[in-house]
Amino acid sequence: MVDKSRIHHYNNIPLTEGPVIYWMQRDQRISDNWALVYAQEQALTLRQPLYVMFCLVPGFLDATAVQYRFMLSSLTEMPARLASLNIAWIPAKGHPHAVIPEIVKQTGAGLLVTDFNPLRVVTSWKTAIAAQLSIAFHEVDAHNIIPARHISAKAEFSAFTLRRKIAKVLPAFIKDIPAISPHSFTATPVMNSMILTADEYASVSRPAPRGQDTSWITAGENAAANAMHEFADHGLNNYNLRNDPNEKGQSGLSPYLHFGQLSAQRLAQEVSNSPAPAEAKAAFIEELIVRKELADNLCLYNPHYDSFEGFHAWARATLNKHRDDPRPYLYEAHIFEKAETHDHLWNAAQKEMMGSGKMHGFMRMYWAKKILEWTASPEEAMAVAIYLNDTYELDGRDPNGYAGIAWSIGGVHDRAWGERPVFGMIRYMNFQGCLRKFDVKRYIKTWAG
Repeated sequence: MVDKSRIHHYNNIPLTEGPVIYWMQRDQRISDNWALVYAQEQALTLRQPLYVMFCLVPGFLDATAVQYRFMLSSLTEMPARLASLNIAWIPAKGHPHAVIPEIVKQTGAGLLVTDFNPLRVVTSWKTAIAAQLSIAFHEVDAHNIIPARHISAKAEFSAFTLRRKIAKVLPAFIKDIPAISPHSFTATPVMNSMILTADEYASVSRPAPRGQDTSWITAGENAAANAMHEFADHGLNNYNLRNDPNEKGQSGLSPYLHFGQLSAQRLAQEVSNSPAPAEAKAAFIEELIVRKELADNLCLYNPHYDSFEGFHAWARATLNKHRDDPRPYLYEAHIFEKAETHDHLWNAAQKEMMGSGKMHGFMRMYWAKKILEWTASPEEAMAVAIYLNDTYELDGRDPNGYAGIAWSIGGVHDRAWGERPVFGMIRYMNFQGCLRKFDVKRYIKTWAG
């Protein structure tokens, strides 16, 4: 049974007779999905059919055809898998607040269930949908190991403050997620107009960046599970190399987690049972649980998570104090996008992201901090970094990305450091520091030639 701490009610309407619809949004999988488990539990209790619906939004933040294809090549596998479980698939297209209430009426549903997503645009959809419904609307946190609304009721100051809360309750949340069983009540098919191929899906988005190649990763639940097992059994042994951009020390699983094709809870269990060294497992669990859930906490409780206004008061003050400092270089957004700065290391990081749909985690920090140093204001730096990240990263448009950029540019979840021009007391990174950490020439040669 799904723990009540995962469930958030968007209205106080009691359950009524009628099918249950699970609006799959962030957690795009059938296995290990608390939201789908809850929807089936309610449908069985009510003795009603169960639908799974996905609403394709034409244009999502700065996503391009690359991200759409990755997402939808996985979702096209969904109808057959659901049919084998006697669960009906409702594909829809349009803006959720316009489409979903109509589907609720068409099916005569008695309950709408969805998964948790703290991004502002998604919460606005849910609020608008709830205002139109005359049936119960429940949200289930299937993304976080410890539900975001349960672990904290406020924006946490840092990883330290959230880590203490997580440590107290984590064992109770590391448990098996029930499998979905063949459903006992058959749904009536719903007519829809959703197009069927990934290439056609991609036509509703911005064009794909020229030359971007994401063939290093295969979309879908099965591919995500295979990648998870490979990392837990073998790749985790190299996690001590995770901060070297020239080595394959990172998991490469973030796109699967972002699109919900892989459960963080299942991944945590697999890593815990891995034969890898204990220190590697502990370091990965820190990133998977504390850092990842800290990012969700930021976006849930800080409405300005992607802007200057969302920085801590000390960070706003120090950046304002140095707002008029001379910049060593000033670049417009298109120069950053084309990787034409004076800094070959920065250009290589940008080209890695443009070419492959990913950037090494260490380089993401350096990359964002230099955007702050080479733009006219922290507001402009945030806008440029978010645009580039959300356009080119497979796992962009994600709380982890917004939190990482806010940390780099605005000291969010960080402390004050020694004062210097432009940065004020925001933590500083420079080229010389990178030279001490890894083979910079090798990295530049790999990505910038």
